[in-house]
Amino acid sequence: MNRTKYASLLLILLLGACTYGRTDLGDGKYTQASAITAQGGTYKVGNPYKIMGKWYYPKEDYHYSEVGMASWYGSDFHAKTTANGEKYDMYSLTAAHRTLPLPSIVKVTNLENGRSLVLRVNDRGPYAKGRIIDVSKRASQLLGFHTQGTTKVRVEIMPEESKALKAALLGEKYSPNMKEIEQTPLPKTQQKQVYPKGSYFVQAGSYSYESGAQDVAARLQNVGSTNIYYVNVNGQNYYRVRVGPFSNQEEAEVALEEVKGVGIFDAKVVSD
Repeated sequence: MNRTKYASLLLILLLGACTYGRTDLGDGKYTQASAITAQGGTYKVGNPYKIMGKWYYPKEDYHYSEVGMASWYGSDFHAKTTANGEKYDMYSLTAAHRTLPLPSIVKVTNLENGRSLVLRVNDRGPYAKGRIIDVSKRASQLLGFHTQGTTKVRVEIMPEESKALKAALLGEKYSPNMKEIEQTPLPKTQQKQVYPKGSYFVQAGSYSYESGAQDVAARLQNVGSTNIYYVNVNGQNYYRVRVGPFSNQEEAEVALEEVKGVGIFDAKVVSD
């Protein structure tokens, strides 16, 4: 199961009987919808940045709730890369926010008609004065403000769903009722793997927790020789999942396509 599908499953289990993935039309009726489908993006918070003379400070804020104006963006940005590496799809249920982690799960309520919708934040913006969120074209239609262009909304982060999605994308363990991600103890005698200098590999991912690396490695057993390499970078432990080694880049590129074929789209060819 790839990370995107794993993230989807985690969120479905977390929400149970809640109205996640449904549009509250304000009249007791719901429209089925999904905010989970991703296209190869990664988890990131990002550094402070300056737009039109104003500084913005991205951070993890699982208490976030704000009232302001919403707008929407469509064909001018369709298929372009979002801030976390996905491809923007104006027909999917996504949104842009100036400071929330990417991706995050938020509930957006149109205060003018009572409709609410769960969206996945995967991009940065908007920067027009007074606007707090920019939603996809499809989201604006479901929320009932596509024609007018803007509306007053309440945006609330969904903390457990956002934490679960983060954990799934980072290959970490997550339980809804615990305060922190479970730590996988670092083996005391673990040795770094040795391989010929100049070898090429397909690196499927680098994970802070061994369990996440093991899950990915298991999926790649049919692609080729797959190993987990432990490294320490600036005091931070990582588990790198790599297929190989290969004697030349051409062989590695062929294997890369096979790795992407099982849904690991962030994989890349590396050489040490």
